[in-house]
Amino acid sequence: MKTRLALPALLFLLLPSPASWAGTRVDIAADASYPASNDLARATVFAEASGPNPKALARQINGLMAEAGQIAKSHGKVKVQSGNTSTYPNYGRSGKIEAWRMRSELVLESRDMESLSELVGKLQESLGVASIQFMPAPETRKQAEDQAVKAAIAAFQDRAARVGQILGKPYKIEQMSINTSAHYRPPVMYRKAGPMMVEAAAPMPMEAGESQVQVSINGRIELAD
Repeated sequence: MKTRLALPALLFLLLPSPASWAGTRVDIAADASYPASNDLARATVFAEASGPNPKALARQINGLMAEAGQIAKSHGKVKVQSGNTSTYPNYGRSGKIEAWRMRSELVLESRDMESLSELVGKLQESLGVASIQFMPAPETRKQAEDQAVKAAIAAFQDRAARVGQILGKPYKIEQMSINTSAHYRPPVMYRKAGPMMVEAAAPMPMEAGESQVQVSINGRIELAD
């Protein structure tokens, strides 16, 4: 059995409702940042030497790194792991290999700046320091990121409300994308820290400072007609 709608009822169904949201769309952006303490430090130390015999060179470098590893492991608050190791030839004018050069790295990471500073100072008696980098620990960064997200969302909502107020129309948020980034302190680079120049095992000076965790929001609102 077919049902027929009266013409007035049919026209009512076809007309847009007064609260229709098929209105103007506006793209909006907002951002916020929050400081995070650099409570994690990562130092890279290295042994580097050259010589005519690659096997003898490897014994020399591996011995230095093994000794450094034992010293580092005595500092229980410092995480120790092997870094990059490379061996390459040095060619003379004749095109023949005249010597070999080897470099091996050890990566040290800790939240205890005092312990890491003391350890790096000791290792400088036999090793060079390639770089030291400071950053927030994962949980520290997450806490700062949560605060930055809250502030960025509040800024986005405030901007959306202002647009609606200026145009004299209600609005709703259609979509949002949230992006986070962190501006860390660049690593402190050391050109070629000569271990022979270190007279005493003085602690390496460390000033961790802060990083900025930044959150940016891009989104779209829709204004009711």
